[in-house]
Order: sequence, then structure tokens, then C-alpha cells
Amino acid sequence: MNKVASMKVALTGNPNSGKTTLFNAITGKIERVGNWAGVTIEKKEGDIKKSLNKADIDIIAVDLPGAYSMSPFTSEESITSKFVKNENPDVIINIVDATNLSRSLFFTTQLLELEIPVVIALNKSDLNEKKQTKINADNLSKLLGCPVVETISTKGSDNGLEKLISKVVEVRGNIQNAPYKNTDIHIIDKTSLEASDKKRYEFVKEIVAKVEDKKINTSNQTKQDAADRILAHKWIGIPIFAVIMWMVFSISQTYVGPFLADTFVGWIDSIYAFVEGSLGDNVPPILAAILLDGIIGGVGAVLGFLPLIMVLFFLLALLEDCGYMARVAVIMDRFFKKVGLSGKSIIPMIIGTGCAIPGVMATRTIKNERQRRTTAMLTPFMPCGAKLPVIALFAGAFFNDAAWVGTSMYFIGIGVIILGALIIVRITGEKQSRSFFIMELPEYKFPSVKRATISMFSRGKSFIIKAGTIILLSNAVVQIMQTFNWNLQVVAEGSEHTSILASIASPFAILLIPLGFGAWQLAAAAITGFIAKENVVGTLAVVYSITNFIDPEEFALVGEGAGVASAMGLTSVAALAYLMFNLFTPPCFAAIGAMNAEMENKKWLWGGIAFQFGMGYVVAFITYQVGTLITTGSFGAGFVPGLIAVLALNGFVFYLVKKGETKKNEIEVALTA
Repeated sequence: MNKVASMKVALTGNPNSGKTTLFNAITGKIERVGNWAGVTIEKKEGDIKKSLNKADIDIIAVDLPGAYSMSPFTSEESITSKFVKNENPDVIINIVDATNLSRSLFFTTQLLELEIPVVIALNKSDLNEKKQTKINADNLSKLLGCPVVETISTKGSDNGLEKLISKVVEVRGNIQNAPYKNTDIHIIDKTSLEASDKKRYEFVKEIVAKVEDKKINTSNQTKQDAADRILAHKWIGIPIFAVIMWMVFSISQTYVGPFLADTFVGWIDSIYAFVEGSLGDNVPPILAAILLDGIIGGVGAVLGFLPLIMVLFFLLALLEDCGYMARVAVIMDRFFKKVGLSGKSIIPMIIGTGCAIPGVMATRTIKNERQRRTTAMLTPFMPCGAKLPVIALFAGAFFNDAAWVGTSMYFIGIGVIILGALIIVRITGEKQSRSFFIMELPEYKFPSVKRATISMFSRGKSFIIKAGTIILLSNAVVQIMQTFNWNLQVVAEGSEHTSILASIASPFAILLIPLGFGAWQLAAAAITGFIAKENVVGTLAVVYSITNFIDPEEFALVGEGAGVASAMGLTSVAALAYLMFNLFTPPCFAAIGAMNAEMENKKWLWGGIAFQFGMGYVVAFITYQVGTLITTGSFGAGFVPGLIAVLALNGFVFYLVKKGETKKNEIEVALTA
């Protein structure tokens, strides 16, 4: 029997109310869940699971960004407000945090004024049971004039979700009146929004007093506070964070990750050998080279790091789920405010450790235009998932899988962001405005292995899809460009410098000599990295004919036993500089597209890209030249022209800063006048 109708349901609620977790539970989708505002930055749709939907109706759920009010303060709240007001959903599911009823119901009272049927999902009810807090859901339903269903969106069964969907179908088409319309509490006060909000809070306070019986357990609060006094301490919290990140990288890059990678790489080698044997001698050598070295070898080299990356994602998901990453945001907030960023800037940067694109998109939670654009420009400096194979490659090939390499890249990234923010605020000449960052810290809890595993596989899937599309195509093109010259003649072995790829990359390689890596092969890998950062690994595999970056024995096959370092012609200092150059120059094209969308200004976009190029060049130059001076007693090759280039960049920045200070003084004079 065909379904006779369809309906659209909007999921709304405060940030950190469990809204996206509930959306995943009722639709079966896997959307990112976090302990802070800004995780859901645009609306997402999904069909309600058949196991929950017993009605003869197709139900589409729309997950909207978290909001505290229907009067939008940020662009993400605008998405929620506009959708609810303009898209006419059939029913609104208002996810209310049962552990913070008074705050959540403020938004609820506004939704009840819209004359759209509302069903309240009283979420996190299990946490209230642990605190011995009781909420009379039936009484709350009578007082608000809408159904209230207790839900536990993290629980597999007996979670109230089937009852919730049943109530959604039941109230469709009903007319609900705001409960205060028949009382002497007049919420709507057109002459004073502040007075209106005050009356609304008073009304909510009265309701909470009637339905909630809260037992304050001081011992539990003391344990939470005691942990925060250490983990979120403004000074002690930083070295603790460093130690935790070092442990994460030790497990993922030194111990568990490589152990799993050995098996995975063995499978890739087997595929390579099987295809090579199947081709036989009848296949043209050029086609065999493209298929074996360009596609299987290049893509396989990138996929070889998949186990390391998935272990890292799993550990980061555990840290986020237990509530610790929210404390990291608090620790970094004080530093970011001092350099002219919003306290909310840390959220996009933490999200950006998974992928720079959603990180940049999360900047829309920042209201101040200059702070939003600055954050969008600086967020890609955080090492993202696409950069992890590059970090893992150089940590393994040049530093014996040392955990400090990956850990230091994160903290250097934070340092580059802080320095960049200082420069940008001086260049813009805008008077620094005080920003306020209000964040509800989630309670510490034992992290869910299931959710961390789902998150790990979700990110791993994205990595594999990219490897099978963009990276595969890029490596095939690189192999072709390396095989032929401009006359479309096959390049003889040992004459690769005459290839199309070498001729394109060589001019750029000259500019990179002061940074310690002037080989055209390394320049070519850096160029393809702008398509996708994983391409750096794939291109290096193609141009140096390396199919296995994981197994140390494979390294010994290159360069007559001298190892991968000799094959690339890099010292350990130059390798570190090359790594930083790839991490701190502009991100992939997709992330640049996200920057363009969020900045909404071409001048800021091109200025941001130029700033990223300059920052990457300067950081790599200092790393190589200073490192070479320390290790050998003299500066490296190309020191003088590199110094001239760096001084020229700094001179241009100084000019922009002076121009910005003049602009700032003019603004201050105008304000005082």
C-alpha cells in the first residue's frame, strides 16, 4: 500500500541539547555531533526510520542549527529562524535539555507563538535520573499546552523515540495556542524587547518551579569542579593538553597505527603484484606504468596511512565525547581574545582538525565581520585530516615515527594562528572590540566507543572516497605528465627532468631552494597538494616510484639502500621545513571555496590566500635556515635570496600595518569628535 501523504518536521533546540544525536537516532544518518555550538551549521534532512514511523506517512526530519532564540544573533541562528518562519514545517520537534530546563524553555515559549504544532522531546532524561532530578512531564505538557515525551537519544532501545514520532503524527494540523495568552503574563511587549524577555523568563521560572524537583548533589559538583580546576586551568591546562596530544599521536602514529598499517599495506602490495602479473608482457609499458605506478602505487601510498588516520580520528572522537575538547576551547579562549579574535574562533579551529571545510563554514557563528573573516582565513592553519598522511610520511621516513612531530605541528599551527591574528588586526586597523564567549561545559562522562567508532568509519569513508576519485585522477595525470615530454614523446629512463611535469615544476623549485627543497619532484608534489593535501604523498610516490611508505624495508630499496631521505635529497631539517610548507600554505581548492563563501569579499579572499602563502614560506625558511645553522654551523643554500624575499614580505606587512594604524587613528579621532 502506498503512503498517502508526507510531512516535514523541523528539529530545533539549544546548542548541546542532543539535537543532532536525536536526528541521527530517528533517521539512521551519521551527522557530526559535538559538545559546543556551531557543529550543525546548515540544515540537514533525512527520512524517519520505518521502525519508528508506524503511520502511513512519509516523514522528513530537518536538523536545524542550535539556537537560543527566534531573534537571531548569529548567521546559524538565522538559518533556524528563517526556516521555521518561512518553510512552514508541519510540526516542530523542540529538543529540550532535561538537565537545563529553565534555559531551554525560553526558546520553547517563542516556538509556541508561531501557531505551528510543537512536540517537546525532553532529552537526556537518563542524566536526570543519575542526579535524582525529577521532571513531571505530564504536568509540563498541561502547562505548555503541547505533548512532552521523555527521550534518551543515545540509548538503543526503550528510548522514547517511537512515542515521539507517534505524537508528531498525532498533532499534525492541530492549532496550538501559546499557554500565556490566557494568563495575566503578557509576553509580547512591542515597546520593549528587554521587558518582553524579562517577562518570558519569569513565566519560564514559574513553570520550572511547578514541574521540576531537583536534588543538588554537591559531591558530584565538587568532582566536576575539581577536575576543571586542573584540566581547564589557564596555565596547567596547556601542558596537560600537550601531553594528551602527544599520547594520541604516540598511539596512532608510533604503536597501534603502524601495526595495523603493516597488514593493510600488505593487501595493497598483493593487489599491485596481482595486477602486475595479470597484465603480462602484452600490455604497453606506458599503460602499465600509469596503472601500476600512477594509480595503484600512488593511491595505495596514500591509503597506506588510512589505519594511522582512523586510529587518530577514533582517539579524538573519544576526547570530544568525554567532554575534554570543550575544556580545550575554554583554555584557548583567553589567548584568542587577546589577539583580536572572538572566543568562538576556537570552535571552527577544533572542527577544522577533522576537515578545514566544515571548520571554515563554522565561522558563521561569529557575529563580528572582521573576526569572522579572520577566523576563516586562519582556520586552515590547523592540521586537518587531509594533512595527516603528509605528517605521518615525514614523521616515519625522517624521524622514526616520533610522536613529537605530529604533536608539534598542532601547537605550531596554534602559534601561527595567534601570530597571524595579531598581524591581521593591526593591518585592518579596526579597533578591538570585546567579545564574549559563553559556553556550557558538558559533564565529564565515559566516552561512547560506539559513537567514536561510527565517527572514525565516517571520516575514513570520506578519506577513501577522496582517494578513489580526486587523488586517483591526480596521480594518473601526474604519471602521464612524468612519462611524456611536450612533444608527446616517452621520456627515457634517467631523463625525467625533460618531462612535462618537470618543466612545469622546475621554475617553482627555484623559488624553494632557500627553503631546503629545490628539487622539481618536491615542487610538483607541493603544487598538486593544492588540489588535495593527500596528493603530496601520492605525487611523491609516483615521482620517486615508491609504493610503500609504511614498511622501513621498502625505504631501503630506494637510493641503493640509503633510504627515502636520500631518494628525496632531504636532510631531516629540510624535511621538517617541507612538511611545514605544505601545512601552512593555502589549503585545498575546496577549502578555499569555503573561505570565499564565508568571507563574502574577494579582497579578503585573495588577501587571505596571499597571507597563507607568505606565512608558509617564512615559516619554512626560518625552520630550514636556523635548523641548518644549528646542525651544521652555517646557513643553508639560497640563504641570501631567501632572506631578501622574507624581508620584502615583512616590509610589505609592515607597510600595511602602518597604513592600518593610520586608519585606526582616524577612526578614533572621528569617534572622539
